[in-house]
Amino acid sequence: MSLTTEKKASIFTEFAGRAENTGSIEGQIALLTERIGQISKHLQENKKDFSTHRGLMQLVGKRKSLLIYLQRHNLQGYRALIEKLGLRK
Repeated sequence: MSLTTEKKASIFTEFAGRAENTGSIEGQIALLTERIGQISKHLQENKKDFSTHRGLMQLVGKRKSLLIYLQRHNLQGYRALIEKLGLRK
């Protein structure tokens, strides 16, 4: 269920530029998006797993706050990231 180190490194390489750049906002948002997708898939199979649902809501809130920060400080980067991740239509 958790992400492997290779998967995390590839996410940060793709979105942050380098695998070592784990503090970049774009990389963190991409990592949260990947985890949200995995947890959503788990919850489709396990509908009564309420503690995982709570954790999912916390991750969604964290991603939302990071997206708001990115939007305020780097609008072009924000638009490119949501386009690349397919978050909004």
